[in-house]
Amino acid sequence: MQTLKERASWRQALRPLGWAMGPLTATIVLLCVEWIHRGELTASFWQDNFLPHFGSFAASWLLILCLYGFLAGLTRLRGLAVVVCGVAGCLPAAVTYFKLQFRGEPFFPWDLSQAAEATQVVGKSGLEVQTSMWASALILLALAVLASLPPRPRYARLWQSVAAWAAPGAAGLAVLIFAFLSPTGSRLVGIVPDMWMQNRYYRNYGVIAGFLTNLQNLDVDAPEDYGEESVSALLEEINGWGDGATFAGSYAAAGQSEVKQPNIIFVMDESFWDVAELEDYGVVFDQPVTPNLHRLMETSAYGKAYSPSFGGGTCDVEFEALTGFSMEFLPGGCKPFQQHVTRPMFSIASYLKEQGYATQAIHCYYAKFWSRNTAYPNLGFDEFISLEDFVAPEKKRDTEWSGGLVTDAEMARRIIQEYEQREEDKPLFIHAVTMQNHTNYNVNNYPEEELVGILEAPAGISDKTLGALRDFATGVREADEMLGTLTDYFSGVDEPTILVFWGDHYNPIGSGYEVYTATGYASGADSESPELHQMPLLIWSNYWQGKVELGTVGAYEIAPVVMDLYGLEMPPLFRYLTGQLDVYRSRTLGVTILPDGTATDAELTEEQQEWFNDHWLLQYDLMFGEEYALGVSGG
Repeated sequence: MQTLKERASWRQALRPLGWAMGPLTATIVLLCVEWIHRGELTASFWQDNFLPHFGSFAASWLLILCLYGFLAGLTRLRGLAVVVCGVAGCLPAAVTYFKLQFRGEPFFPWDLSQAAEATQVVGKSGLEVQTSMWASALILLALAVLASLPPRPRYARLWQSVAAWAAPGAAGLAVLIFAFLSPTGSRLVGIVPDMWMQNRYYRNYGVIAGFLTNLQNLDVDAPEDYGEESVSALLEEINGWGDGATFAGSYAAAGQSEVKQPNIIFVMDESFWDVAELEDYGVVFDQPVTPNLHRLMETSAYGKAYSPSFGGGTCDVEFEALTGFSMEFLPGGCKPFQQHVTRPMFSIASYLKEQGYATQAIHCYYAKFWSRNTAYPNLGFDEFISLEDFVAPEKKRDTEWSGGLVTDAEMARRIIQEYEQREEDKPLFIHAVTMQNHTNYNVNNYPEEELVGILEAPAGISDKTLGALRDFATGVREADEMLGTLTDYFSGVDEPTILVFWGDHYNPIGSGYEVYTATGYASGADSESPELHQMPLLIWSNYWQGKVELGTVGAYEIAPVVMDLYGLEMPPLFRYLTGQLDVYRSRTLGVTILPDGTATDAELTEEQQEWFNDHWLLQYDLMFGEEYALGVSGG
């Protein structure tokens, strides 16, 4: 056995290790953070990210070192300092990895305000702990044990330890955090803002730098020329435009003007896209999946709405569709319903309410989800019907969702019920959001006799993914049935009614992007592919049947396009956006959809930039400014 003297001698020999633990911890934590974030550390990480952006990673390394010094000096427990540094770095990295897989975007500071929503969704996502995660946990645990072996520094009093380690660490933390939070400081370490492509931003600068510098975006700066004079000048220009219709074959283009205040029903269907399109890529289903959609396309306006979301963020698509505001002008990953719609704000609902409409929102999930219970009233809805207001609704898909999700058929019945119980002296605006086809997808969600079958599929798609695709296709078929139910019903009513039906976003189906890549449906293996943001958009009415090809428009263009098609009086922002369609159709996630449907990530032309800037001028005025554009009719 070792004598006390031998044991003390052995521990003294380890004293140099104690001095080295700070730099060693910072190095290992930083590598584990990026390993977890990326899933692997390949040569491209060192060549394309680490070396070109060394200043950013060096600043992150110093931040971890200062945190270690502060904790070790304050507690005199090196092992505890290692654990805290590891958790502080690796937990955000793990969240970033999962968000990139599920949503195509990293972890943002404002995600902390969405913890309740994230907790409910992540359990349904089917995501699995990766090798980099458990291996990093073991490495950091071993490092914590190693850090505990050397003897503690010999300080007679706590203040001496604080002066030697904690105080310099705290000072370093303050300086580095200020550098990350300051545009000037972040540029000094080589960080160039790239907020529109956040996944690339985090790849280039790392999780720590990406997360902290995003705190700069919590404040939204006004356009340089913002003021009453600039807004009034733009409004005067808009009011001078003619009243020509944008789309050939529309009610307005035909010179019709009898109907001034039709009922308008928005139905945003969860995750809906025309899965029958996969039949052009080698997938053969055992039945028609979207027969009503294809039938109605021949007598309606049909196109695609470019979604700002992938894999989630339904509220962002709602926000755009209801307001005409673009997420492109806001910090990536923010949730306007929670962060900005905290007071009465312009939307199509508030505008129509001023025109004498009754306004109603229906969502068959909990009222507090994405703060709809506060956002909807602020957007001008008189009434909000949520899951709590449904009595014994029909539900399906209870394998992934405990108790199941309210069906699209139930939503159709509720819309019809609300229409029949409306105030008959007022036109009605309904905004309905479904839930039935929400991710995650599993072949066990429906009985076998209800599932859409797959007769053929391209090689390279796993059985798990094919099972998930059957679940998804079954939900799409039932959404299509809802569309048929609603159009059949409103075809038989006397009041003029417009139905607007679209999907909010694509989702991973089964194993990541396998459905899209193995079939060739998408041009890339990630959520940046433009094909994975163009959602079906159908605009139908019971008083005008004509085929109108919309092409692709931004989700924020949905309300202006509806009003343009039917010659309805619209507010200045919507008139402005219909004019913008001749210059570009959408500017979302750094991708521009040109009038001919081409998608490009090139910089905006001078003309496009001018339209883009004026859109932001009006949006800022109505979201954050003095609302000079309110109360002015646009035609």
